[in-house]
Amino acid sequence: MSDSLSVRLGERIRETRLALMMLTRLPAGSFPMPPPPMTAARWAFPLTGLPLGLIGWAVLAGGSALGLASLAAGILALIAMALATGGLHHDGLADFIDGLGGRDRARRLEIMRDSRVGSYGALALILAVGLGAASLGALAEAPCSAAALLLAGVGSRFAMLLVLDGLPPARADGLGRMATPGRPDRSAWLPGLSVALLLCLITGVAGVLAVAAMLGTAALVARKARAALGGQTGDVLGATQLCAETAGWLVLSAAL
Repeated sequence: MSDSLSVRLGERIRETRLALMMLTRLPAGSFPMPPPPMTAARWAFPLTGLPLGLIGWAVLAGGSALGLASLAAGILALIAMALATGGLHHDGLADFIDGLGGRDRARRLEIMRDSRVGSYGALALILAVGLGAASLGALAEAPCSAAALLLAGVGSRFAMLLVLDGLPPARADGLGRMATPGRPDRSAWLPGLSVALLLCLITGVAGVLAVAAMLGTAALVARKARAALGGQTGDVLGATQLCAETAGWLVLSAAL
């Protein structure tokens, strides 16, 4: 292996580890030297959905094999994935929905910084968890259930990447600002898009419909964020991922 190839491979590994550290609670080691910039790790954001989807599927399949009711298995799978992400995306959804109750842009951003959960955010979480658990439970006995959960994990984070690239940062700081490149870099889309297309070959028409649902859901969240906030924040990205993934699960549970 040439020195240049070895260096590039080392950089890709470090960027993948940084993406795992930012978007999950999975062990990714530590950096003995300054980590790469977050913008360099954007390409790996969708790929973090692979271990998370695998965790969800393992718990779902295990619960089903033990004879648990499908809804119970779905709830356990949802809990496992939420623990693996530290509830990061759930927190983003609650903050974003709470913020929409503000009277103007400044007030909405202020509300989103508040760590307390309001009634709007709590209701959004209840709906997301309920729909997610029911959909996952329905996928327990579905064919290609492993590929389905992997597709939802990757596709929803690819949709999040599109929103990150499509909207300007609404704040001068935070995750949305740090992960936004100085100029659009569409090459960062290729890894996530390639994996999603490969998984669509396994899940068939159901997978294509799920990807369409995830992208459409992300577009709706992005449109609301642009109108209410003027751009994206880390909370908007988290809300995008969770809403898109839930939409993907819903479609897959109906179509598989």
